[in-house]
Amino acid sequence: MVSAIGFIALNVPKQKDLPPATAPLVWLHPEDTYFPSDIAAQLLHTKPQINFADVPGYPNPLTLENLDSLNANKGSDVYLTSVDDLTTAPAWLNGVKPDKSHTTVGAISATVIVNDRGNGQVDAFYMYFNAYNYGGRILGQNVNEHVGDWEHNMIRFINGKPQEVWFSQHGFGELFLYDKLEKQGNRPVVYSAKGSHAVYASSGNHDHTIPNVVLPSKGVLTDTTGQGTLWDPILSAYFYSFDAKTENFTAYNPAHPTAWLRYTGRWGDQQYPSNDPRQDQIIPGVDATARFTGGPAGPASKQLNRSQPCPEVDGYICQNQTESAGGFVDKVKDAFSGIKDIF
Repeated sequence: MVSAIGFIALNVPKQKDLPPATAPLVWLHPEDTYFPSDIAAQLLHTKPQINFADVPGYPNPLTLENLDSLNANKGSDVYLTSVDDLTTAPAWLNGVKPDKSHTTVGAISATVIVNDRGNGQVDAFYMYFNAYNYGGRILGQNVNEHVGDWEHNMIRFINGKPQEVWFSQHGFGELFLYDKLEKQGNRPVVYSAKGSHAVYASSGNHDHTIPNVVLPSKGVLTDTTGQGTLWDPILSAYFYSFDAKTENFTAYNPAHPTAWLRYTGRWGDQQYPSNDPRQDQIIPGVDATARFTGGPAGPASKQLNRSQPCPEVDGYICQNQTESAGGFVDKVKDAFSGIKDIF
């Protein structure tokens, strides 16, 4: 059995030159211009709004130490809204490119959350933050751009050994056996998609046009991954344990703030209405075809006490992919599971 404290002893370096055992390493796409971003700095460039109106009496300055105070005023309806016009491409959206040591110098751009579920099961969540999400183009138009972007991996440990790894992608994702993944030493290698930052187990094209199915091809909605800049998220990260019974977070370093993890609102702008001159929609009224969409909720929304390694989503069966390169045949089988005689 391994406790959360035991996990941290094994997987969080006491010094930056001591390698962790199994924390993911992340390849950023060679053409991505939106890099990991400082979590606290996001608050310097945004203000809390509900329905595009400032939250009355919000703390100024807003910090990671007081962010949860926004919960008192319809917290889940709050959007951290850019103070800059996004169409002017303000520089802070670009984040911080990892340097030769694979760290985002001066920017804490990741968060590790450890949940000891008991009976030898420990879930370690690696949360990656970007100031901006670029969703790509459809029919010549940009879609799914939004301020704030949280993606994550989760590694499930049983009796101290890593068993399965979850990769978040566009509201859902993929699950792999730890032993099937590409690694550097014992560390899983993760590929962050250009612009969208969805995380995958291999480089190449990832067609996600069919909901909850990822095909190794190029389709209408395609993420692209590749080996550009290597990022080691835990070199610039906050570290916490999570108590599922109390839903409390405890920082392993007392200097790390915890209040921001209790914030229930969104980390970016509310989706602009169709009559906003900045907004475009390929199909009027269909949010998925809008240029600017709403920002995401934070780490606490990621089902930190999930019973299965996948989050619970209606209509999806949690199962491991058969290969890190995509498992094409099995995914097509799943997509057409109701037609029994095809395969």
